[in-house]
Amino acid sequence: QVQLVESGGGLVQAGGSLRLSCAASGRTFNLYQMGWFRQAPGKERECVAGISSGGGNTDYADSVKGRLTISRDNAKNTAYLQINTLKPEDTAVYYCAARAGSTPSRLPSRYNYWGQGTQVTVSS
Repeated sequence: QVQLVESGGGLVQAGGSLRLSCAASGRTFNLYQMGWFRQAPGKERECVAGISSGGGNTDYADSVKGRLTISRDNAKNTAYLQINTLKPEDTAVYYCAARAGSTPSRLPSRYNYWGQGTQVTVSS
């Protein structure tokens, strides 16, 4: 069982940056592949980034590539999502998710554990 808690969301102006954190409980964090998803009102949940269990393999959605960086610190049981050059269309609830395995997946159905989400609002 893994419990995930996101933090770091907020209201920012376009062009700004945020770093989201995802703190995980348990002693087997390094066995889980992590993903960051977002969901805007009226839209489907989409994967924006994923990272392998060891951190050596990352994957990004084309729509955010170059502006987002996913990372993890297995010693701290924490995953991160750095978002730069924020745009109003980045406004969404951001969720972290975990699944057993090593290779990043973009499919929400592949993930077993989810956090409660953190709101990111970007003003123009």
